[in-house]
Amino acid sequence: MQTLIKNITAALFLMIGLLQLQSCKNENSADEARVSYIIPDSLLETIRIDTVKQGQLINSLTLTGQVDFNQDNVINIFPMISGKIQDIKVMLGDYVKEGEVLGVIKSGDMAQFSSALLNAETNLQLAKRTMEKTNDMYRTGLASQVDSITAAVTLDQAKAELIRAQKVIKINGGNTQGEYEVKAPISGFIVQKLVTNDQVIRSDNGNALFTISDLKNVWIWANVYESNVDNIHLGDDIIVSTLSYPGRTFKGKVDKIMQMLDPTTKAMKVRVSINNDDYALKPQMFASVTVTNTENKQALYIPSSALIFDHSQYYVLVYRGKGKAEITPVQKLNSLGQKTYLTSGVKIGDRIISSETLQIYGELNN
Repeated sequence: MQTLIKNITAALFLMIGLLQLQSCKNENSADEARVSYIIPDSLLETIRIDTVKQGQLINSLTLTGQVDFNQDNVINIFPMISGKIQDIKVMLGDYVKEGEVLGVIKSGDMAQFSSALLNAETNLQLAKRTMEKTNDMYRTGLASQVDSITAAVTLDQAKAELIRAQKVIKINGGNTQGEYEVKAPISGFIVQKLVTNDQVIRSDNGNALFTISDLKNVWIWANVYESNVDNIHLGDDIIVSTLSYPGRTFKGKVDKIMQMLDPTTKAMKVRVSINNDDYALKPQMFASVTVTNTENKQALYIPSSALIFDHSQYYVLVYRGKGKAEITPVQKLNSLGQKTYLTSGVKIGDRIISSETLQIYGELNN
């Protein structure tokens, strides 16, 4: 009986040993198959092989932002007088030139200004004639010196009153027909219009009739959260992209940092001024804002196309020559355009495959 048990035990150990041996052979075979993949010559002729380099570290940070008017180039046109506006010539979004008439206000105030101008002109003519007559009488002894001086003072007062009336008319559009012409003070786009034809307006109303903005330069406000506040500096380079123009970028610099957090979003606002000569950027557009700045540090970098992400890990394919490549895990620091900075995994001068990487990676894994 004991002999039978021993034989059975020995047989079990033998079977376990054979299974382990077979398993090791399978693993070795898989490893050999993985290592033994050789990149075909036809593929080698088309792939790109780069080297790991070292250079100055450039940090990048991507923020959300929104296009806004350049508030330094925005003009709100308020009513100077009360009356009824008519003959509005522009619509929202129209481009207007400096001095162009936007609408006409029929106004009793303008009629009074015109009447005051006419009275001032009449009084000046009367004062001139009175002055001439008094001087003639003074020379013949029919008027005193006091009369002559009084006439001269009256003439000066008439001249001053005429100048005042002319300035009032000029300030209010220069029209002497009882109408006020609303003119564009700058060239730009009508970005706000709050009046319609035959609307009665008042000079004490706080609302603008029109708002004009020169969109050749716009502002972009980006949101910086607390964890990134220390990474933003005045003068940092900015690259802006929008959904409306895929593949196109706009460049600028950080020119204003608001030294406070928004109480609602808990984000700090930074401002970027962007040239917009072709009017591509529209106010209220959403934008992706990439901030870059250079540190006084050196770091390894590779082409971004060489990086592979799989199973929560970054990899590169290090080329060993003769069609052989190895899958090598790396630690990514950050990416900026076509460059990706690494902290470990490769060394300067390593040759890495930077095209057809997914195909080769899949073959090596198989």
